[in-house]
Amino acid sequence: MIVKSAEFICSNSQVSKLPPPVKAEYAFIGRSNVGKSSLINTLTGKKGLAKTSQTPGKTQLINHFLINESWYIVDLPGYGYARASKTEKAKWDKFIHTYLDKRESLQCVMVLIDSRLEPQKIDLEFCNWLGEKGLSFVLVFTKADKQSSIKTDQTIARFKKTLLATFDEMPQFFITSSETQLGRDEILEFIGNINQNFEVPFFQSPLENNKQ
Repeated sequence: MIVKSAEFICSNSQVSKLPPPVKAEYAFIGRSNVGKSSLINTLTGKKGLAKTSQTPGKTQLINHFLINESWYIVDLPGYGYARASKTEKAKWDKFIHTYLDKRESLQCVMVLIDSRLEPQKIDLEFCNWLGEKGLSFVLVFTKADKQSSIKTDQTIARFKKTLLATFDEMPQFFITSSETQLGRDEILEFIGNINQNFEVPFFQSPLENNKQ
């Protein structure tokens, strides 16, 4: 797939105010500072589209980016930010989980994993939650340029071994680097294949609901 256009549409903290669910959406989520914004910028070819920061917890809203005027990349808040208050964490968790569980046009959740780290409990718990909800997801191992391919493969093998304690099989995964663009074409091809079979879900606008 060739990305011809990418534009920021809106930021929201309420699922009810999101764009109408009539275009395919792909949600990107992971631990704070996993490289999510950098990956989104790499996929779209627009360096400043998603705001990057060295400060964990920068993204605190659901951000929609319209790609090729036909589908959305959805940038979700990072989970596991230690400095966030319990109240903030609870608020984020609620609206993130509501979005993921209820969004009719969501096609796949892209779970970003730092390829340099041992399997993290919070990542495994999130994958298990997605599995329990029956939500489609893939794993995206980031920052592969920061270490040798052998070490990345070892990380993936450990993650697979741990995940297979609760899953029948390892979900599809991609190895990426925002610096070298590793994995970019593979992810875009994956999304493009799903888009070909996307059907607009039944959607009733709030205005129509009010007429009843």
